[in-house]
Amino acid sequence: MKALTQTDFHFPGQKSVYHGKVRDVYDINDDLLVMVATDRISAFDVILPKGIPFKGQVLNQIAAKFLDATSDIVPNWKLATPDPMVTVGLKCEGFRVEMIIRGYLTGSAWREYKNGCRELCGVKLPDGMKENQKFPTPIITPTTKAEAGHDENISKEEIIAQGLVSKEDYELMEKYTYALFARGTEMAAQKGLILVDTKYEFGKKDGKVYLIDEIHTPDSSRYFYADGYEEKFEKGEPQKQLSKEFVRQWLIDNGFMGKEGQQVPEMTDEYVNSVSDRYIELYEHIVGEKFQKADEHDDLAARIEKNVMDYLNQQ
Repeated sequence: MKALTQTDFHFPGQKSVYHGKVRDVYDINDDLLVMVATDRISAFDVILPKGIPFKGQVLNQIAAKFLDATSDIVPNWKLATPDPMVTVGLKCEGFRVEMIIRGYLTGSAWREYKNGCRELCGVKLPDGMKENQKFPTPIITPTTKAEAGHDENISKEEIIAQGLVSKEDYELMEKYTYALFARGTEMAAQKGLILVDTKYEFGKKDGKVYLIDEIHTPDSSRYFYADGYEEKFEKGEPQKQLSKEFVRQWLIDNGFMGKEGQQVPEMTDEYVNSVSDRYIELYEHIVGEKFQKADEHDDLAARIEKNVMDYLNQQ
């Protein structure tokens, strides 16, 4: 099975290209963005050496569905998906913060809590909580959006004081974040899932705040299976998850956490295909539809180029 790990397109009107951890973003005339969801996979801020077949298609199609399903809550950047791995949308000036919202105490928040931390990004946490416990109400724990390296936790007060976002814009983003999370939670519940935590990114165009980037995908969100949640929680057992956490866990088990001097364990074809299968399973659970693999024998880059060119030429 083929995986698309790099792109080098030259579209008409192209001003620049940004190669992110997993997506390549082409700027068309400072007006549109062509966002290619590659099959690269990252964990601990490190791009792993092999791509995962169909991962880009899975993430792009989940994000497109959720952007469409939440466009009544907040305007978003998406205009079209001319290819299973591509979204074209409005170019917005992105805010330098990510809005992370958590419904449950898990992941990095749990690791900090376990080490005695009782305040996260300016939010006070009650004593006596257990791993994977639901918060009384969801909490927002923003991070700075780093150009390189790790994103840093930051509070609402610091964001406004440092002028990263105006008070008015931040409060609007906060309102949108709670509303999006409520919608995502509701949609997940219909599929027998719990939306545990997720992140949203926002930007501005012509003075208006837009939701940008992907939303509610297994790369940007964590899901638990609702069935068995209570029982596992009571017994202190790990929850069955629908997220990229299984890749992080495999890396941790093999002695890799992105620290200096650590080696990424060998990714055998068998392991890569198992991750691909997990992503397809994630898609089918989250979306509730059978995943249709796009033509896998074609040259992926040539297919994408043709589909995007056809779209741009119609504009």
